Amino acid sequence: MEQFNAIIIGTGQAGPSLAARCADEGLKTAIVERDQFGGTCVNTGCTPTKALVASARAAHMANRMSDFGVEINGSISVDMEKVKARKDAIVKESTEGVENWLKSTENLTVYEGHARFEDEMIISVGNNKLTADKIFINVGGRAFIPDGFEEVDYLTNSSIMELDEVPEHLIIVGGGYIGLEFGQMYGRFGSNVTIIEQGHRLLPKEDEDVSNAIQEILENEGINFRFGAECIGGSNNNGEVVVDVNCEAGPPQVTGSHLLLATGRRPNTDDLGLEHTSIKTDNRGFIQVDDQLRTTQDGSWALGDCNGEGAFTHTAYNDFEIVAANLFDEHPRRLSDRIMCYGLYIDPALGRVGMTEAQARKSDRNIMIGKRPMSRIARAKEKGETKGFMKVLVDADTKKILGASILGIEGDEIIHSIIDIMYADEPYTTIRDAIHIHPTVSELIPTMLENLEPLSN
Repeated sequence: MEQFNAIIIGTGQAGPSLAARCADEGLKTAIVERDQFGGTCVNTGCTPTKALVASARAAHMANRMSDFGVEINGSISVDMEKVKARKDAIVKESTEGVENWLKSTENLTVYEGHARFEDEMIISVGNNKLTADKIFINVGGRAFIPDGFEEVDYLTNSSIMELDEVPEHLIIVGGGYIGLEFGQMYGRFGSNVTIIEQGHRLLPKEDEDVSNAIQEILENEGINFRFGAECIGGSNNNGEVVVDVNCEAGPPQVTGSHLLLATGRRPNTDDLGLEHTSIKTDNRGFIQVDDQLRTTQDGSWALGDCNGEGAFTHTAYNDFEIVAANLFDEHPRRLSDRIMCYGLYIDPALGRVGMTEAQARKSDRNIMIGKRPMSRIARAKEKGETKGFMKVLVDADTKKILGASILGIEGDEIIHSIIDIMYADEPYTTIRDAIHIHPTVSELIPTMLENLEPLSN
């Protein structure tokens, strides 16, 4: 049995940085990877999907060139083999970069294989048995497959990126973040797209005005929606995919060439041997952690998607920062310090931080709200990108920003000016009184904050 000071299971966003830090601190360290170095973000998440989003936007803008007075002679077409090859090259560079970094780090041993607990602090990787005083679980997650699709050919967020053809009619089950990004992407590549959603609107965790605006943006690009779907299931019929919808209105089935299941994620904890430990999970399989990301077993931590505390690349990396700070630094950090923020990478993007308007209404605070449509922003008009709006919520008593939604061109970048003010715990007047470069989309944030109004009931 090989003895280590620290073992990290998984090379997703939190794992490599933590392994390198442990090794740099003088701990004899091992890291285990069963499949692709870099985890979800590098292989099947951020890196490949945003590469595809960029190609889809290029196709969309090519079709819009006449709006800008630019004429293209000849037809515009999408070569999915080249689109995929570009995506694969970007992924390969990132994956190999992570692998080479880990394998060249001093005091760090890389094991390739499936790690399973044999005992509380003993892990097997193939024929190897490893033990350590500290074990960090960073095993990520995968697509959740609902019942009713056992007899149908389907794609997940991972397998759809292996397509080198444009689906004639892509059916997507799930109107969440993954479904919407792939829906718009493949619609721009040339697919007919139908998104089936069990609820009665998109993105129920977002405010209704955000959901409605996103639906309008996508419908204007030709994407079809079916809401209120019940008894969803699928079957194959003469080379096509048939999805049962049973909606309140419209045909009871949708037939297409390809099916993407975008119905959520599940943690990769079911084949980890946790039954041999005292590590507890919730009823969905997420590992239970405290405010420092420690599990219910002494000497063990859980980071990234498998702990159910974020499910984003940036939250996984923050998990690493929290654990490293508490282990090695004199500046303790806590999970409860985190302000939730994220992006939805449709075009235009949605940047989100903190409370929604619905949450603010329920908080019994004295709330002020500012809102501006992108159509009133000069830079957005100059770019020909006037869809969406920006909205900010402020506590009228403390003057602190509670949350914001920016749906519009570069919304995923602009939101950071608000995120930074919230982390600095500064009043909204700090950004209101700042001078922003003109002309930019961001310049309307101070203007919006100058015109706050009470949030009506």
